[in-house]
Amino acid sequence: MAMDSSQKKQDDELLQLVTFSIGEEEFGVNILKVQEIIRTMEITKVPRSPDFVEGVINLRGKVIPIIDLRRRFGLAPRPEDKDTRIIVIEINSIIVGFVVDAVSEVLRIPASTVGPPPPVVAGVESDYISGVGQLADRLLIMLDLDRLLSSEDISMLCAM
Repeated sequence: MAMDSSQKKQDDELLQLVTFSIGEEEFGVNILKVQEIIRTMEITKVPRSPDFVEGVINLRGKVIPIIDLRRRFGLAPRPEDKDTRIIVIEINSIIVGFVVDAVSEVLRIPASTVGPPPPVVAGVESDYISGVGQLADRLLIMLDLDRLLSSEDISMLCAM
């Protein structure tokens, strides 16, 4: 049985994702956006920054703003524990760290398993969501990192 080349290409296209959890929900981001994943470290508070900005860290001589994704999504704070991680990501040419409850795994999923997002998923506005991946036993919320921060947020982070 022959497949036309466009069908075969779509079937072959795999998305490589770093998956992490915030509360009970599992999220995924494109692995190409992720620079590194680190354990939490001392975060220096920055006066008059938005409530979702935890502060800044010094990572090998670079000052990186740290954003608490729980706060960004309007979720209740949770104390740090041994699983808490910072995912260091480049968004619109600036380096930002996102605090997440735990990093799960690196996954490859077929692009064909990702559907459009519903209006609200797990209390997270769909503006930040590029799609929902349907895995065998769970759903994976795909974050659109470029829309996670507004241009005003980025300007403010650059000024830190």
